[in-house]
Amino acid sequence: GRGRDWNGIRIMLILMDDLTDAVAMSLLWTKCATRRPRRSRPSEPRQPDLPWPDGHATGCLETRLHALGVQDVDPEAAALRAEATRVLAGARVNGIAAIPLGSPDYPIALARIPDPPPVLWTRGDLRPDDCAVAIVGSRAATPHALEMAFRLGEGLARAGVVVVSGLARGVDGAAHRGALAGDGRTLAVLGSGVDVIYPPEHARLAGQVIDSGAIVSELVPGSEPLGWHFPRRNRLISGLSGGVVVVEASAHSGSLITADQALSQGRPVMAVPGGVLSGRNRGAHSLIKAGACMVEDVDDVLEELHYVGAPALMAARKGGLARAPQDPVLWAMKVGEPYDVCFLSEHVGVEPVRLLARLSQLELGGWIQRVGGGRFVRLGPDVLS
Repeated sequence: GRGRDWNGIRIMLILMDDLTDAVAMSLLWTKCATRRPRRSRPSEPRQPDLPWPDGHATGCLETRLHALGVQDVDPEAAALRAEATRVLAGARVNGIAAIPLGSPDYPIALARIPDPPPVLWTRGDLRPDDCAVAIVGSRAATPHALEMAFRLGEGLARAGVVVVSGLARGVDGAAHRGALAGDGRTLAVLGSGVDVIYPPEHARLAGQVIDSGAIVSELVPGSEPLGWHFPRRNRLISGLSGGVVVVEASAHSGSLITADQALSQGRPVMAVPGGVLSGRNRGAHSLIKAGACMVEDVDDVLEELHYVGAPALMAARKGGLARAPQDPVLWAMKVGEPYDVCFLSEHVGVEPVRLLARLSQLELGGWIQRVGGGRFVRLGPDVLS
C-alpha cells in the first residue's frame, strides 16, 4: 500500500476502516511529542522507513510501537486502543465527529499535503470538496488590519469561497466575522480540542462558525491549547485552503509559519501591504518582496487563485452569470480534478473535436481552466443562484 511519513509514523493512504486504530495512532504521536520553541514543530521520533503490508492496515499500531522502541508492545497497544475507544465514545455523546484519513468525508485538499492528520475532529459541517482561502495575521491587529480582514472575509464569502482561519484574536476573528456577514461558510482550525474554545471570549463566535461551517482540530477532544500546538496547527489552515492571505504580520509573526507551510504545500501566498514605520507589516512586506501577490481587495485574491473560479465568481458578484450551466461536460468533472480530452470524450460520449470546442466555450465562460498536459480542471464552487 502507499504511505506517507507523518511525524515518523507511516500512515496508510487508504481508508482506515478501524477508526479506533486511527485515533490510537493520533494519540501515539501526541504522547511522543515534546514542547519546542514557538517557531518549531515538536520533536518527531526518527525511525527507519518501515514497509507496509499490502491491502489492509491490520497490525499497523503494533508495528509503529515496535519502531518507536516500545518493549511491551501488546499492553501498550491495548492501552492506546482502550483510550481511543473512550475518546470516541465521549465524542459521540458531545456531537463531535471523527473523520479518518481516507474517508470520503475527509477534505480532499488536506489529504494531499505531505503530513495529513490520521483523524480530523469536527463540530459542524465540514465538506470534502470546499474551495477555500485562508486569512491569517496579527493577534494584536490594528484597526486597519481588522477592517481589511473583515472585508476580505465578507467578499470571499459572497463570492462563494469558504474562509479558513484559526479563531484567534485579531485578524482571525475579523476574517470569520466577515465571512459570517457575507452569509458564507467559514472554518476555524483550533490548536486545542474542538470542545476547548480558545480564546474563551470567542465562544460565541465559535458557535456561529459551527452553524455556518465547522471548527476542526487534529487533537483529540479535551486537548488544552498548549503553545506548541499552534505552529503545528497552521499546516492544517493552509492545507484546507487553495491559498493563504496574510494581513499584517511582523517579522516574527506566527502567520509566517502558515505562509511557509502554504509554500511547502504548493499553495499561493498573498499579503496585504501596510505602513512601514511601526514594523507591524515587515513580515507581510517580506512576503511581497519575495514574490507574494499584493492584495488590496478581494478581487486581487480571486484573480490570483484562477483555479477557484475567479472569472465566474466575479461575474456573479457583478450580477452576471448566476449559476453553472447544466452541461454534461461539467457534470462529468469534479471540482479541482484534472481531466484529459480522451477520458472526457469516452465518459460524455462526444467526439474529441466537438468536445474541444465545448471545452473552449466553458473556459471562456470561466467554468474550467486549461492546465499542463492538455488537461482541463473544473473551477468551483458552482456560483450561487
